[in-house]
Order: sequence, then C-alpha cells, then structure tokens
Amino acid sequence: QVQLVESGGGLVQPGGSLKLSCVASRSIFQLLTMGWYRQAPGKERELITRITSGGTTNYADSVKGRFTISRDNAKNTVYLQMNSLKPEDTAVYYCNVAPQPSGAYWGQGTQVSVSS
Repeated sequence: QVQLVESGGGLVQPGGSLKLSCVASRSIFQLLTMGWYRQAPGKERELITRITSGGTTNYADSVKGRFTISRDNAKNTVYLQMNSLKPEDTAVYYCNVAPQPSGAYWGQGTQVSVSS
C-alpha cells in the first residue's frame, strides 16, 4: 500500500519558520510531480506549491517568496520550508501528487498553527 507521511508541523509565532517533510513509501514517487496542499478551517483544500521530478517548482501567490519546496529523491522525501509565517497560514498541510491529487494518497497531514 502506498503511503505519504507528513511531519514537521507545530505551533509557531508570526514571522517564524517551520520545515515540513513528506516521506513516500515507494520510490515511484521519484518520477512524479509532488505538491503540498493545505486546508484551513472552514475552507477547501488548496494546492500551494508543486515540484516536478526534475526540480521545477511552482507556487501560489499566497506563499510565493516565503515558502520553498524541495525534494530528495534518494530519500523519497519532499520538503516544504516555510518562512515569515502568518496567521493565515494556519492549516493542516498535506502532500500528494500534483496538480491533480489522488484520493488514494491522502495521509493524516500535519497541523501548522501560527499564533502569538
């Protein structure tokens, strides 16, 4: 069974930083475009950034310049470095294939809370 496991979330003050990790259980993900999604309370889940197997990245305007996606294919891992965090970044963060996620790959996500 294919799994994606997210980690690294937590509570941080505005302006702070966090680094999220997403570990895939199978190396097939090395060949796929991967993305980070988030779902804030009362809102739909949205794609905020993605990275191709070759390392080309794309960002939503809401996170551009503050978040950086990267991947280490040897470790089957995708990262999300989040800087200059804002209260509106509070959400559960998930990874999945992108830009069309697969329902079979949703994990538990990792909670990010930005508050003073």
